[in-house]
Amino acid sequence: MPIRPYEPKDFNAVRFVCLNSEGPCDLDAAGRFFILTTYCDYFIEKEPQNCFVAVNGSDEAVGYIFCAENYDRFLPVFLSEYVTRFSPADTRRRLGAERSTLLQQKHKAAYPAHMHIDLLPAYQRQGLGSRLVDTLAAHLREKGVPGVMLTVGAGNAVGQSFYNKYGFQRIDASRDDIAYGLKLA
Repeated sequence: MPIRPYEPKDFNAVRFVCLNSEGPCDLDAAGRFFILTTYCDYFIEKEPQNCFVAVNGSDEAVGYIFCAENYDRFLPVFLSEYVTRFSPADTRRRLGAERSTLLQQKHKAAYPAHMHIDLLPAYQRQGLGSRLVDTLAAHLREKGVPGVMLTVGAGNAVGQSFYNKYGFQRIDASRDDIAYGLKLA
């Protein structure tokens, strides 16, 4: 299955993957808005050059890996342009979006890049996740980025297993999330 750079034509497909990578999306509109705003939209809107997709035979994205290359450039834009999209009354989701990124703040020197990866269930456990990480890691190495990090839910045993097998190191944890880092240099 080919992996290629993200293209604008992939917009709807990657948003579908984002919402359905754990299985069919049964979230309400506010839940879908939270997931897309927190884990998808910044990356494809602000740093599409650091996004890659796995595509099926019809060249439709069935998985992706997104990356913000530099945490210090990512965070202020994410907080000012994306977190502010939440209604002031939606404190829980606003704080959730902030929490997902702030756990990584103290590790930004060693791991300045911040990533998200998802695959539709039918395409999982076929080696595509590893190939997507390989693609991103090579891309970031070419740019001289020394490391990449991510957070995964504390209850997401499948995700944690993948990151551990790939070689990511657990670098921090909170009650809800675990931060993983991968050295690239």
